[in-house]
Amino acid sequence: MTAIDKSRTVAVVGTGTMGQGIAQVALVAGHPVRLYDALPGRAGEAAEAIGKRLDRLVEKGRIPAAERDQAKARLSPAADLAELADTALVIEAVLEQLPVKQELFAALEEIVADDCLLATNTSSLSVTAVAGALKHPGRFVGLHFFNPAPLLPLVEVVSGFATQAAAATRAYETAKAWGKTPVRCADTPGFIVNRIARPFYAEAFAVYEEQGADPATIDAVLRESGGFKMGPFELTDLIGQDVNEAVTRSVWESFFQSPKFTPSLAQRRLVESGQHGRKSGRGWFPYEDDAIRPEPHTAPATEPPSEITVEGDLGPAGELIGLIREAGITVREVDEDKGTRILLPSGGQLVLADGQTSAEFRDVVYFDLALDYRDATRIALSASEITGWETLRQSIGLFQAIGKSVSVIKDVPGMIVARTVAMLVDLAADAVAKGVASAEDIDTAMRLGVNYPLGPVEWGHRLGRAWAHELLDELDTRVPTGRYAPSLGLYRQSYIRMEKDEAGT
Repeated sequence: MTAIDKSRTVAVVGTGTMGQGIAQVALVAGHPVRLYDALPGRAGEAAEAIGKRLDRLVEKGRIPAAERDQAKARLSPAADLAELADTALVIEAVLEQLPVKQELFAALEEIVADDCLLATNTSSLSVTAVAGALKHPGRFVGLHFFNPAPLLPLVEVVSGFATQAAAATRAYETAKAWGKTPVRCADTPGFIVNRIARPFYAEAFAVYEEQGADPATIDAVLRESGGFKMGPFELTDLIGQDVNEAVTRSVWESFFQSPKFTPSLAQRRLVESGQHGRKSGRGWFPYEDDAIRPEPHTAPATEPPSEITVEGDLGPAGELIGLIREAGITVREVDEDKGTRILLPSGGQLVLADGQTSAEFRDVVYFDLALDYRDATRIALSASEITGWETLRQSIGLFQAIGKSVSVIKDVPGMIVARTVAMLVDLAADAVAKGVASAEDIDTAMRLGVNYPLGPVEWGHRLGRAWAHELLDELDTRVPTGRYAPSLGLYRQSYIRMEKDEAGT
């Protein structure tokens, strides 16, 4: 099944920000585009607004004036749904209310031809449920664009329970022909991105609620150690706390209140107080004109140890050995079966976050996971009340010696980056195992949809064997709510890979 021919008309129903953006994408791709809105006059206003955006593209040299003029000539408002009768594709971007969408598509089904593809841009409702009111739901599909649609490349192509394979393929090929990067997805709460992205916010909020660290420090660690473009606190302030919390709550309720998706009480209080982020002037951070932005906690300069001993294989943190040597610190390596750790002159230990806590061991400091220890500019350390001051001091000095800012947080299991990445890996493995999407499409969606430095499937592979599973298993022991229980998909993925590694296949 090929893409819809560019000579065929595409209709967009609903002319808000998303509707206008989708219409612009189809228009620039070469289709005639017809706009419809239930409010009289809104479709005409939207056509004018799109025309002005095309003018700005010409001013910026993005498209030639002739192409702009041709596009404007192909754009027209419709005063009645009946004017959409000749369209090959209708994309809906109206209110996120199931009855409204069902009523709209039931009406469209009586108007358009049998070969017309019907699509919803919903981000929170079930595609299957929206199609439930149709006589012929096989031609119905989800086409979830990301805002702003003309700029962001990702489109989730969602197949409902009754969607025919040919319809999904045609939608996929059409989005691809429009210059987008489509990914296929089954109809599941949150689809790919909004389902798998939940831990990025949830784990940061959990660390905050556990009094592990303040928002500015958590954001800085996830950016400067985890490689994320923005921290979850600043990002949700940008999105809007009310919007982000509503998506989280919707996914949680759609999964029958699964502990994997439990919303944050701290975020709920923020929403209830009207502190919705940038748009309200205050969220996790203040945004008034005279506001002072909080700084992350950074440890003062400390002398490093002159030598260390590394026992065992540091796994994902193995790169540290070379960095420490480059800093002029003597490193002794010892092969031991006791585990993997860095022994300090104080007699204490430095251990990569593994889901356990410093309070369980004498004189242990944990250090957090980094996307790339050479490129990371900040590292988080955690210690308990029984950790020796000299061990903490030497740990701080060691990481400062290799050029890192150090944030010392409280003794929370899994720390910040490690538990966040482990949960992302787990939800991705669960989605693959349940047929939500392929591993490749999940990684593509998370890189393009939310700008993650790595797709979670690839990240899991890089971390090696059962790293995420083992960390979550330890977390589940300490926080036995079910939230951190490793999924069956992660278990299979981890231990099947381990068996293959040991067999040499």
